[in-house]
Amino acid sequence: MKYLSSMLFFLAMMIGICTSANAAKPKQDLFPDGTKIPAWFADTTRIDVAKLGKQYVITQYGVRNDSTIIQTEAIQRVIDQCKEEGGGVIVFPEGTFLSGSLFFYEGTHLHIRKGGTLKGIDDIRHYRLLPTRIEGQTINYFAALVNADHANGFTISGEGTINGNGKRFWEEFWLRRQYNRKCTNLEAMRPRCVYISNSNDVTVSGVRIINSGFWTNHLYKCQRVKYLGVYIFAPTPGTGDVKAPSSDGLDLDACQDVLVNSCFMNVNDDGVCLKGGKGTFVDKDSTNGPCRNIIVQNCHFAEAGGGITFGSESFDDRNVIIRNCTFNGTSHILLFKMRPDTPQKYEYVLAENCSGTLKNMIQVSAWTQFFNPQKRDDMPRSVVRNVTMRNINVTCTKIIYNINPSEKYDLENINFENIQATLQKTE
Repeated sequence: MKYLSSMLFFLAMMIGICTSANAAKPKQDLFPDGTKIPAWFADTTRIDVAKLGKQYVITQYGVRNDSTIIQTEAIQRVIDQCKEEGGGVIVFPEGTFLSGSLFFYEGTHLHIRKGGTLKGIDDIRHYRLLPTRIEGQTINYFAALVNADHANGFTISGEGTINGNGKRFWEEFWLRRQYNRKCTNLEAMRPRCVYISNSNDVTVSGVRIINSGFWTNHLYKCQRVKYLGVYIFAPTPGTGDVKAPSSDGLDLDACQDVLVNSCFMNVNDDGVCLKGGKGTFVDKDSTNGPCRNIIVQNCHFAEAGGGITFGSESFDDRNVIIRNCTFNGTSHILLFKMRPDTPQKYEYVLAENCSGTLKNMIQVSAWTQFFNPQKRDDMPRSVVRNVTMRNINVTCTKIIYNINPSEKYDLENINFENIQATLQKTE
């Protein structure tokens, strides 16, 4: 058994990382940069569907309770009628309802009752091709199963399931990879489960979101978002016969003020992934943006690339907290992917009161898959700074920490406090 405390001194001497076991704890109502956490973050009340207006139970409006037929148009007509009549809740009762891409509006909500399932059709022709945000750019790509744009106050709730039904999409992706090892995500045409964009005061509560063909949840330019008690799953090695490529649990793309509370994630890529844009001139493009004020707490991560990943399509993240979380087979608590073609600034990050089994606690390393450096005379220098990990008790199966210095980025003020980490290699 080997503990981290004996290794940190060496790391500090080698790359200038500061360690402090006696540093005073900041107040719990402060973000890492010292600004006050708004009271909004303390409210974890689940959605009360009775308060959302008239309920449109889809089987009362022409949708059949028949899992063998595709009912995209019939379900969309119910959503459109709800909008035209002033808004309310689209209710999926018990049963399985097969559909392609659906579009919700401001004033309309989605509620799936216990035993109810909205199941995606596993044929890309049923997902509308339209301008959308994907992989740090806005291009023509396929809509998700559930879509909401400019829909302030949008909610998804209930004890039912959104099932992306992604197996055929995964099989097609891996077949392409056999044919072409450089095949990108976008070359394999597949839909996300949930895409919410340009919307404020969004809440997703209680539902199960599983088997996404691509990213499971993607939010773009949203503010005041809460994910409360959501179960997110896609097959990983050992949990299914086909692993689900790039099935990120929750992608936050240029979002601010986000609370992820009491959620479960097992996916074949990152758990919570921060995005915002990529490329040498990322900060010059108004379609890109930073992530600010993100709190992930009381969650359980099984297999996933990271509890929080500062992603390969991210460039400016500040005030990020992960706390009171447990891990079982997760790759990292914190993962920083440093692109040599993108000026990245990640600062004021806190991981505290975390426990469980990981490959390693924290990784900072170069990410060079599918990158395209361009000439820029005023290129800002990338940096990871003001990162604290404290009150951590974990077993690591690969390496305890993997923080790599580089000519391409700086590391500043990375602190470890009260760390107990055991290394038990399995390979």
